[in-house]
Amino acid sequence: MTQDRQGPLTGIRILDLTRVLSGPYTSMMLADLGAEVIKLEMPEIGDDSRHFGPFQKDESAYFMSVNRNKKSITLNLKSEKGKEIFKKLAAQVDVILENYRPGTMEKLGLDYDTICQVNPGIIYASISGFGQTGPYSRRAAYDGIVQAMGGIMGITGEKGGKPVKIGSSIGDIIAGMFCSTGILAAYIHRQNTGKGQYIDVAMLDSQVAILENAIARYTVTGKVPKPTGNTHTSIFPFETFPTASEDIMIAAGNDVLWSKLCTALDCEELITDERFSTNPERGYHHDEMFALLCERLVGKKADEWVKILDDAGVPCSLINTIDKVLENPQIQARNMIVEVEHPKAGKNLIAGLPIKMSLTPGAVYKAAPVLGEDNRSVYKEMAGIGEDELEELKKKGVI
Repeated sequence: MTQDRQGPLTGIRILDLTRVLSGPYTSMMLADLGAEVIKLEMPEIGDDSRHFGPFQKDESAYFMSVNRNKKSITLNLKSEKGKEIFKKLAAQVDVILENYRPGTMEKLGLDYDTICQVNPGIIYASISGFGQTGPYSRRAAYDGIVQAMGGIMGITGEKGGKPVKIGSSIGDIIAGMFCSTGILAAYIHRQNTGKGQYIDVAMLDSQVAILENAIARYTVTGKVPKPTGNTHTSIFPFETFPTASEDIMIAAGNDVLWSKLCTALDCEELITDERFSTNPERGYHHDEMFALLCERLVGKKADEWVKILDDAGVPCSLINTIDKVLENPQIQARNMIVEVEHPKAGKNLIAGLPIKMSLTPGAVYKAAPVLGEDNRSVYKEMAGIGEDELEELKKKGVI
């Protein structure tokens, strides 16, 4: 896709210093919605994730998956000239986004308080493992660390089994989503007051924020929540069931759906059975309910049951592998898998934009940038640096 940048955030300019996932996911969301994102990377090295596999023609597919719609410039922030150039850029952007360990930007002399002198209206967002305050603030963190510390691993896995990390990097991604929300809120505040502000988002905080009913269950019952496999802890039946071919997911989230499920399975007698007549009762008698439903479900193949249950209005699904997700007609109809043309890697499939807007739609309009792809245009426009000076800066390792 090569169309021009568009969307409700067109006109917002972001200087993005982030690497790997949490920060790049934040800036990708904003870029998809039209913001101009200038990704600042170390000369010759770039974002750490440029070196993560798998690779497509020597280009990281990992990097390409979360850095679309961005520009790339290189700049060595440890050099005095690099800091000088950074401040020139900072004076002309709306947002600065970074995910270094707390204290790093202060050591560089490029922290929020310093940049405020250059750009009083700046919105300066920091993502870190544990936040800018607290006893763990200077500790390093990765996704697996915050999943473990934040409690989500403690409720994930088979019943009676060991805790299991969630397959997606939810520690990074959720922090990125919260940070993008914070940036948008701060931007609206600046529109109303003219004042920028500092945003501090911690991956650990973000994990705690999505524990929802796990915290509620513990505070009300005093019992520590444990892994329950694919079974919901409050709604029944809401879990996977075996069939003649493979497991399927069924979610009968209320008494009406329970009745529809029993009718579709030709076991209407269970509708009025006192053990299963209400959701709490189905929870108390879960094992009996599960066994009775399994007796019916093993009689047909999974795809047959999905057709029957879907026709009856009962939420259900096959358990798709990633290849099946890409082939799913609903996913395709919603443009959730898009093809982009990378200048080096060629055609590349990536996830699409999940936010659909009627008046100001965003778009995936370009592939992830090659390292330093936009040095010439950005430095000329925003810092007044000509060709000769660019070459000199490159020789000195500044860009």
